[in-house]
Formats: sequence, structure tokens, C-alpha cells
Amino acid sequence: MQPFGKSQSVTRREDVRFLTGAGQYTGDTVPEGALVAGFIRSDVAHGRIVSVDLDAALDMPGVVLAMGAAEAEAAGASLGMAFVQVPNRDGTKGAAPERPFLARDRVRFVGEPIAVIVGESAAQVRDAIEAVMVEIDDLPVKMDLAPGGETLHAEAPDNVCFDYGLGDEAATARALDASAHRVSLVVEDNRIVSNPMETRACWAEMEGDRLHVCYGGQGVWNLKKELVNRLGLDAERIHVTTPDVGGGFGTKTMNYPEYFCVALATMQLNRPVAWQAERGEGMMTDNAGRDLVSTVEMGFDADHRITAYRVETLSNLGAYNSNFGQLMQSHLFARVLTGTYDIQTAWLHALGIYTNTTQVDAYRGAGRPEAMFALERLMDRAARELGVDPWDLRRRNFIPEGVFPYKTVSGESYDVGAFGRVLSRIESTADRAGFEARRAESAKKGKLRGMGLCYYIESILGDPSEGVTVEFTEDGGVDLYVGTQSNGQGHETVFAQFLSDQTGIPVDRITIIQGDSDRIETGGGTGGSRSVTVQNTVTLKVATEAIGALAAFLEEEEGAEVTFDDERFRIAGSNDTPDVLDVVARARAAGRMELTRFEGRDTLPGRSFPNGAHVAEVEVDPDTGEVTVARYTVVDDFGNLINPLLAEGQVHGGVAQGIGQILMEHGIYDADGQFLTASFMDYAMPRAIDLPMIGFTTEPVPSTANPLGMKGCGEAGTVGAMAALANAVEDATWDRGVRDLHPPLSPARVWAALQGADARPLAAE
Repeated sequence: MQPFGKSQSVTRREDVRFLTGAGQYTGDTVPEGALVAGFIRSDVAHGRIVSVDLDAALDMPGVVLAMGAAEAEAAGASLGMAFVQVPNRDGTKGAAPERPFLARDRVRFVGEPIAVIVGESAAQVRDAIEAVMVEIDDLPVKMDLAPGGETLHAEAPDNVCFDYGLGDEAATARALDASAHRVSLVVEDNRIVSNPMETRACWAEMEGDRLHVCYGGQGVWNLKKELVNRLGLDAERIHVTTPDVGGGFGTKTMNYPEYFCVALATMQLNRPVAWQAERGEGMMTDNAGRDLVSTVEMGFDADHRITAYRVETLSNLGAYNSNFGQLMQSHLFARVLTGTYDIQTAWLHALGIYTNTTQVDAYRGAGRPEAMFALERLMDRAARELGVDPWDLRRRNFIPEGVFPYKTVSGESYDVGAFGRVLSRIESTADRAGFEARRAESAKKGKLRGMGLCYYIESILGDPSEGVTVEFTEDGGVDLYVGTQSNGQGHETVFAQFLSDQTGIPVDRITIIQGDSDRIETGGGTGGSRSVTVQNTVTLKVATEAIGALAAFLEEEEGAEVTFDDERFRIAGSNDTPDVLDVVARARAAGRMELTRFEGRDTLPGRSFPNGAHVAEVEVDPDTGEVTVARYTVVDDFGNLINPLLAEGQVHGGVAQGIGQILMEHGIYDADGQFLTASFMDYAMPRAIDLPMIGFTTEPVPSTANPLGMKGCGEAGTVGAMAALANAVEDATWDRGVRDLHPPLSPARVWAALQGADARPLAAE
């Protein structure tokens, strides 16, 4: 057995299906003759519902159902969707306002669903929606990121959803006060829309007395649980499936009102019902990302070692405290305060906070994109204000290699790390030594050139447990049942590749089964960079057990010692070298059916911490403000890799997302809470011309927190790219007096800053 696999860069086998139009996404699997659902949505950000004339819809051709909150409750549904309640610093619980899946009495954001219309065709449903008169009395909107103002929910009278803290506030304050130097910075993290290629979609049908719901998501089991809670059905009567998914990005982790409405409509009509968001509808109603402002502060001793770190974050949660997601305006907001104090603490020890809404288990983790962005922006600013080299400032504050495992002041335990080694590697691969020559060449062309560094660390999140079933089929194949859910990352390739590495079974004989609550009892889904590490850990365990059981069977049959060399069994004194499929066939013929199916669960003993460095070089045109990414280099420590090619692809995609956010993406609302960027005419997405060639290298330090030595890589590209690019633009414009640039760094913003830069005194003491 090879616990780390063979680490081969195998191309994705599912790509042939996707690129030839043979993918089976949710919209491709809708049952023939299915009805179509559409939604009447609020056109104001805050208001009291006076009346909704659903009879007008029912009078329209082809319409078979018009259902609002009252009708849904009359049908037995419980409207309140699940949410996460975060504890406050004072020990009380955060606010817990209800979010009904159809608005009851009040609407709180533009696009909130008020009623669902079901008809024979999409055109008929659209016509019926237009025919419905909705009367709403406008209420004042809440748009500023501050306490007070118009109350959105009685449960949160000052509009503060939670006030969370972690660390020793008093000790941190004392350490900052005693520091030789203090540097602070306000970091804005702009709102973005995830924009998966496939918009959110679902359909439902009755299978006898059972409800089958199909949707594009990141795991079927959470939706099944919530369908039980919302619709009052026993779990045995609900079947949830997920086919191919065209991108998730965390947005499709959450449950949405449309899924419950479609399911309830199907139960009412006993006919299949389908819904798919139009692009603008999705941009307006999908849970968004980021949208927070952090005030970060660091203290340093006379030798520029960090003495304390404090961050206070205001996070826009949108209209509701939903499960894991940011919603729309009007909005609640969250205050998140954290501090850490340890006189020996390096900056990498310092607590990274996850402020993108309310995922409690993540707060104790290392840096997510939001946390690392703020921290690494401050590190570069501190280096400038202290007059030290930004690379050296990081080096002198790294945790040295010889002290691992290392317990941080936040309670995390880092198993391994070689941060200085990774930084030295990227210093070479990014050709830092040649930067000044490149800067001089740019200056000759009238361009401002800058280099930005980000050293990030994050952790895998989500359920540390996972299950797997390896079932040998009668036709000589293998079905591998997994509890994760591919959203386009290449799971079919990497899971089959790993099982093949362990057993010698040809990859083309292995079929990956996922996204089916009937065939897979439970699973953790996909999110938090957990999938490959957690899933393959349990696959290794079960494959090892299977090989042992099959070897024991052969020993019984042959009366001789049997070994396995990763591809074939070796029988002492015999030239017979059967492979795994041969032995399974013999066991089946002998009636040993227990040897045709193996299953199990496993739990990671600890979390692993991917880390690495990104270096961006930009050219800024001072005449137009245009920023061009000229060079981009990544060196990551992902531990052992099963498929380096897929890991590199994940990094490329993450870097593209980070570049998109920093340079152009921005979700914008006006003063009335209307979403102004609900189409690609108004919301800029990065194109191929906006991206450079991305140099990717690994400097692996195998994790000791799992038998594979892996660390995860799903979000690493974005985590590093945001700060590296922003720091590069700051470096390019610093000598021109620019100090306060906040993303997106569009040409207009950069040009304006260059024309009227405020060269006020530095904040370092």
C-alpha cells in the first residue's frame, strides 16, 4: 500500500464529458413534462406587505399553483429556515431572527421571495408574475455599517446580529500600550458575487409517497435534514440527489427558499416542478462574499518582533442571520473583536478570524481570505512605516521549524511548518533580485511598477469525519461511494486515482458515486478545502482493510502465505499473481459475498494547515490608473499531493478570483437598497486578458495530522492573491503619496488617488 499515492499529474477524466456537452447538470436532468416555477420577489429593500393578489396569477393561462406564506403554512410547512447563532462576548447568545422561506408580513431585501408561481411553461409563469399586484408600504432602509437605525428584526433592535470576541482583550491592550511601535490600518474587503457558471437550480418529483429533490449543491444531507424540518416528512420519505455541479464557491453550501418552495409545490400538485435562477436573479439573491471592514493594529518591540495583534471587524450579514451566508440589504451587521497576546508570538501564531458571517467552528482556525487579507495588508504597511524590509519583517516573526508541534495562543496546534524555507524558495522563483531592473524598465515606459508579497496560512474546515464504501460489481468494476460532492474540482479523477494507487485496480474500472442520500447514508459534503484529505483518509483505511481481507481469503484457498505489492497478490511457491479484481471474482464464486463490499468511517485526528507565499508584480499607468498584473508567482506547502496538476488548477482558479476581487469585482447597492450590479453589464469579471501566466511550485512539508500527509488546497489561491496584489499596487504608488486605496482597484479609483493622494504623516509611533 502507498499511503501517499503516486503523486501523478493525471488529467481530469470528467473533462471529456463536460467539454463535449455531455455533462448532466441539474437543468439537464429535469423530468419530462415538469412544471416550471417562478418567484414574485420584493422590489423594495424594506417594507410591510399590504396585499398580494395571487388570484390574478391563477387566472392566467397555464398557471396551476400560486402560493404565498399563508398558503405554505396552510399546507403544513414550517417557514423558518435554519440559522447559526453566534455567542456574544458577554456570554449571551447572538440574535436569532426568523427567516421565512416566503416573506411573511415584511420584506427585508430586494429580491426576497414573496410567492411562488407554478405553470406549464416559463413564459406563462413570467406573464403570471407580471399580472400579480403586490402592495408594499415602504419602510426606512438600513444601509450603513453601524449600530442603530431602522430596526429590521425585533430580536436585534440595534441591528447587531452578534458581538463575538476571542482572545484576552485586556492583555492585548496592555501589550499594545507597552509596545515600542504600533501600526494600525483600516482594511475594506469589498462585496463580491460568486457567479458560478451554473446558476442555482432544483427540481422535485414524487416517487410514490416519497419526495425526490434534485439540486445543484455542495452536499445532499443538510438539505435533506432541512426538508424534514420544513415539510414535516419523515427522513425515510425524502430522497435528495445532486448531479454535475457547475461551480459552488461556498455559495451552494447553503439552503435557499426556492428549494423548499419547489418541494412543497411538488407535494401539493403531485407533479414534477423545476426552477433555475436566471443570471440576474442569482446575482441578486445568492449569498454573497466578503463585505466587511477591519481595523487591524499590531504592536512591535524595538527589534520589530510582534508583541500583540488586535483586529476589530464589522461584517455585513445582510438581511438575515442565515446559515453560513451573507444576504442582501437592508442589513444586519456583526462586530467581531479578537486579540492575542504572547511575547514570543510570531505573526503566524496570531489568531486569524473568519468573519464571513456566522460559521462558528471557523473562528478558531487560521486565516481565511478575509482574515489573511487584513493581516497581510497590515504587515506590508507596518514594514513601510517602520522602515524595514517587508520580507525580513515576516522572517523574524516566523515560527521556527524546530518548535513544532506548536500550540498558538488561540488554542490551535500547528503540526508542522517550514515558513522560512517557503519564503526563500519564492524569493528565488519570483526573481526578487531582478525586480529593481524590471522596475527601471517600466519607468522608462512611464509605468509605475510594484511588487507585493503575501504569506498566508489557512486550515481545512468542516466535518473531520467521512465515510466510504468500496463495492465490487458483478461486471468486474468498482463503485466508490463518497460523502463529498464535486463542484468541478476533479473529484472523479482524484478519488479514482487514489483508490487505483492503493489497489492496482485500473482507473477506468472505478466509478465514483456521490450526491445521493439513498445510496450514501451520510456525508460531510464539500467546503473548507476538506474533500480530498478527509475522503482519501477513509478510503485508505477501507482499502487497506479490503486488501487484508482478500489476502486472508487467498491464504485460506491456497494454504500459503500471501503478500500484496500495490498491484498484485503474490502467493508463496506459486507463479499465480492475481490482481484485486481476480481475487474478488474468486471470492464471489465461492459465495463469500462479504468480500465484495467494504465500508467504513474515519475521523482526522487534527486539522492540517496549508500555507505558502504569493508574489505579484504590477504595472500601473499613472495617466489612466489601469493596473496590469505583469508577473505572478506562487510557492505553496500543501504537504503531499495526490495529483499535482489538479492542485495547480485549483490555485490558478483561486488566484483568478483574488485578482478579480482586488481589481474589478464589486457588488454595489444604492441608498435605497437596490442592487446595481445584477448583470455582467455592471459587474466586472476577470477575463483571460486580465490574468498573467501563474508560476506554481510546491515546497511540501507533509502534515502529521493525517496519514496522507496532505494539507488541502481549495481556497489557497484566493487567500494569497488578494493581499499580494493589493500590496503590489501600494508598492507601485507609494512614492507618489498614495496611502488609502481600497478594492476594487479600478482604473478610476487608482487614477483619482494618484491625482489627489493624501500624503499625511505616517501612523507609526
